[in-house]
Amino acid sequence: MRANSRSYARGFTLLEVLAALVIISLGMLGAIEAISQTASNASRTRDRTIAHWVGMNRLTAVRLQPNAPKIDKTSDEVEMAGRKWRWTMEVTETPVKSLRRIDIRVAEAEADEDSTVASVTGFYGSAIATQGMLVPSWSGPPVQNLPPGAEQPGQGETPEPPGGGQNPEPETPPPSGDETTDPPLPDRPEPSE
Repeated sequence: MRANSRSYARGFTLLEVLAALVIISLGMLGAIEAISQTASNASRTRDRTIAHWVGMNRLTAVRLQPNAPKIDKTSDEVEMAGRKWRWTMEVTETPVKSLRRIDIRVAEAEADEDSTVASVTGFYGSAIATQGMLVPSWSGPPVQNLPPGAEQPGQGETPEPPGGGQNPEPETPPPSGDETTDPPLPDRPEPSE
């Protein structure tokens, strides 16, 4: 018996091999691009996080000072995480006399003046009520806007309890650990400017 000449194993042609290589290389380029994008995003996120820490550290240092910061624009460099960062702080007035707004922008030290990696905004001021000021109680029911002469809910006569108005159980004071009134605020000196 003679073997058929068409029964031998047929290999790939050069054109088929080139087409397969092009498809594989396009897939590999897409995978490399995705990995590069992920690494770039991770680096950018790391830089923004460190710059935010620099800004928060500066804001905390200003808030811990005994005197209010001057209304001015200042700048300095600091090192964090093995790199140099430049912060620029601008202190401005607010409509509230005892508060000052603090805006801090952070960028890499070698970057141009207009670049910003992260920014932080905070306030410096006194939030303590002065002597003789009424401190609101936040434990009561919400106040509703009613027309003049109308009573707030719970302000009028209390309805008679079921059972003819007789309360079989006497009221007991709350436990000693559960205070229902706000404790008095300690006297504090006025902040000096």
